[in-house]
Amino acid sequence: MALSLRLVDETTSGEVYNETVLKLVSTRISVRDLIEQRVREEVRRFNDEKADKLFAGLVQPRDAEQQLNGFRLKKMRQIDADAQVKIALEAFENNGFFLLVDDRQVESLDEEFGVSENTKVTFMKLIPVVGG
Repeated sequence: MALSLRLVDETTSGEVYNETVLKLVSTRISVRDLIEQRVREEVRRFNDEKADKLFAGLVQPRDAEQQLNGFRLKKMRQIDADAQVKIALEAFENNGFFLLVDDRQVESLDEEFGVSENTKVTFMKLIPVVGG
């Protein structure tokens, strides 16, 4: 049975600028696995749809310009999920963004937490992060 985990992107001033749901197969997940699953799903969705050059993801792809609701690729191409994951994990470790799980900050990629239908994970981005 898959659980729906609510992910919210928020500014440090409290403004929500993106919300999505991630389907999980387990009631426990590490921060590393959560970030990886989120980024891979964003890239998969973008690469499959190809309808728009606007990528609304956690990590800015290389050769993209920041827009109001995401990143616009200068030239349409497939985004590299492995590169995006690597940059996102490095950004977390270097305080490019931090995570709140039900209003409690998690501090390590290896930290695990329990997930229920009511769990909310907030991604608070502090600096622009450029990836693949």
